[in-house]
Amino acid sequence: MNIGLRRALGTALLGALAAGTLTACGTDDSGGDPDTVTLVTHSSFAISKDVQREFEKTSGYKLRVLENGDAGVAVNKAVLSKGNPEGDVFFGVDNTLLSRALDNGVFTPYEAKGLDRIPQDLQLDRGKHRVTPVDTGEICVNYDKKYFADAKLAPPRTFADLIKPAYKNLLVTQNPATSSPGLAFLLGTAAEYGDDGWQDYWKKLRDNGVEVVDGWDQAYNDRFSGSAGGKKAGGDRPLVVSYASSPPAEVFYADPRPSRAPTGVATGTCFRQTEFAGLLTGAKNEKGGKALLDFLIGKRFQEDVPLTMFVNPVIDDARLPEVFTEFGARVEDPRTMAPEKIAKVREPWVKTWSSLVL
Repeated sequence: MNIGLRRALGTALLGALAAGTLTACGTDDSGGDPDTVTLVTHSSFAISKDVQREFEKTSGYKLRVLENGDAGVAVNKAVLSKGNPEGDVFFGVDNTLLSRALDNGVFTPYEAKGLDRIPQDLQLDRGKHRVTPVDTGEICVNYDKKYFADAKLAPPRTFADLIKPAYKNLLVTQNPATSSPGLAFLLGTAAEYGDDGWQDYWKKLRDNGVEVVDGWDQAYNDRFSGSAGGKKAGGDRPLVVSYASSPPAEVFYADPRPSRAPTGVATGTCFRQTEFAGLLTGAKNEKGGKALLDFLIGKRFQEDVPLTMFVNPVIDDARLPEVFTEFGARVEDPRTMAPEKIAKVREPWVKTWSSLVL
């Protein structure tokens, strides 16, 4: 699963659409119209209707959104169409896939207006400005509060906790070969235990009964006992790899809305993901693309993303909605890894993981 709806609940994008999201999908038929700017993205991108209208009013460009499936698929299509892109701006390449796009010359450098309001540690292409950070979030183990309260067991907090006998047969995660959260969780364990230590950790996790499924939706909405979907599906795993923003999403989409989140976050198991946008090499409307990049890190769009895509804004002065501040997890020290290193280790590590765990 990619990093858009990936971080929300299964109903999150549907909720955003019902609230008035306006996007388009399919092939680009703008024909190089100088009055239209085309954003190529993954299928989980969302923007509120009034925010899109504000961009169109202030910039003078009509916004067309071209969805190209999962983030990995969308990045691959952008690489294959390099120099003759389907649109003007690409949004949705994250730090686990960033080097693939940069090494293939997908983007043309542009220093977006307002970049100085984004923390330096999120600007992974500093000095070159081929991509601009747009949102960020953490992949973390989530837990079912009711299960642990009933069992009179403290929920896990760290990676080390997950291999303790008390948590045997409780965790479900995603296959890193088929899932963005699964890959991020694997990278998080490597960041924690080192290049030579993560294999031994996964052997212990395997022996402690970790369950592996293909994607986020199956893990969270079918197998996790703490989600609304998991309760209906009879999920019996009280630990799941998901997002730090999943508890606010559980509250936001519940009817009636609870006074406390039914799920929590093991903040010592988090890996940071950051999404980027960039001006596509060969864009037909380069001027419009630059205007869109400026808008994506402007305050209006940045304050829209928490409740449309359930991610965190990247600019320092963006205001978070109350449901995020009240129910969201505060992750002080998420694990990270340089995109260049991810590019080198991603495929061999996934193969090694598969032989160890599957």
